[in-house]
Amino acid sequence: MSAPTKNRWLIAASAVFIHISIGAAYAYSVYTQPLVETKGWSMASVTTAFTIMMVLGGGSAALFGKFVERSGPKKSAMLAAVLFGLGQAGSGFAISMDSLTGFLLSYGLLSGLGLGIGYIAPVSTLVKWFPDKRGLATGMAVLGFGTGALVTAPVAASLIESIGISTTFYILGASYFILMMLGASYIAPPPKNWMPTGMEAAVKAGTKKIKRDLSQATSGEAVRTKHFWMLWTMMLINTSAGIMMISVASPMAQNIVGLSAGAAATMVGIMGIFNGGGRLGWAAASDYISRPKVFIIFFIIQLVAFITLPIITSALIFQIFIFLVVSCYGGGFSNLPAFIGDLFGTKELGAIHGYLLTTWSLGGLIGPTLVSQIYTRTGSYIPVFYVFTALIIVALIISLVLDRSVKKVRTEHKELEYKTSTSE
Repeated sequence: MSAPTKNRWLIAASAVFIHISIGAAYAYSVYTQPLVETKGWSMASVTTAFTIMMVLGGGSAALFGKFVERSGPKKSAMLAAVLFGLGQAGSGFAISMDSLTGFLLSYGLLSGLGLGIGYIAPVSTLVKWFPDKRGLATGMAVLGFGTGALVTAPVAASLIESIGISTTFYILGASYFILMMLGASYIAPPPKNWMPTGMEAAVKAGTKKIKRDLSQATSGEAVRTKHFWMLWTMMLINTSAGIMMISVASPMAQNIVGLSAGAAATMVGIMGIFNGGGRLGWAAASDYISRPKVFIIFFIIQLVAFITLPIITSALIFQIFIFLVVSCYGGGFSNLPAFIGDLFGTKELGAIHGYLLTTWSLGGLIGPTLVSQIYTRTGSYIPVFYVFTALIIVALIISLVLDRSVKKVRTEHKELEYKTSTSE
């Protein structure tokens, strides 16, 4: 087998560059107040731009999944760089022209398209480069997405204060474009059937067995399976619960356990750490305890959290549960690509990943909508926990059934392999 021409860890770094850039989208709150104050736009209008981008992020991932598979990671990531960079820089131009419509089209439409394509472009490639560490590899990339805001937020805030919001968007748009292009320039798929040297030697020596994927399915074949829809439902509930918590964590903590505004703000910052850390930690753990088991743990943690949160009086314990829920939210996204590889192989992983990311868009609508409607009608956050307890029970049951189904298929594969070898 010929040696690869590229270093897989640099491939992973390239993916991180791309994800850090598009992950800057989560720093949007830095722009909202300056836009309201300097342009006179309503908060609802300003927030709409972010909503459009998030919805299109998940939607475009599904729409362009096939394109990513056909074009390869390099061309796809370059297209994402152009769209996202133009969207950000175009936002600066729209602001300078005092055009709300232009801002919605630039930040919402163009950046949203770039976000979705950029999110899935490197992932299937990473899975192929890390057959021995699928979870860790995709966790590193998605960690970049989760922590992009941590880098962007203070930089953007400083730039806005010193040079104004329009110029800030110009500078950041150019920076994202350069960083994503650098990542795109190196990223490439490995040779067919490639394995890292250590793994290849261990397989040849018989000390390590390659864990077979359950199937090698096209995206069309995958969406017709029960495993796809079980995973889709699990992701939707996990995402809805996580985004719900992120959207109202501060007022919820102040309302239920009497946290001060300053302490609540600190809690929100720490939530970002758990969101990012959960992406890497849970993904790395899945390489050892399996992806189905990790999702079972997610839902057990969330079930305990949502049952306990309404009766907690300790502010510390309340926050710990919130941090755990948010870590499960981040961990769901980082485990997803590797889970797809386990279930459906790497044949059209990018396209399947795109379809499953529709849960991102839907969860972004369902979670905040449920909590806002319930709070508006009841004046309390407590009923929210009961609703999500019921949803988490459903997700837990599905995860247990999926785990059992995966084990059954693997057992059947082993029996088939045994019969084939004995007949030969």
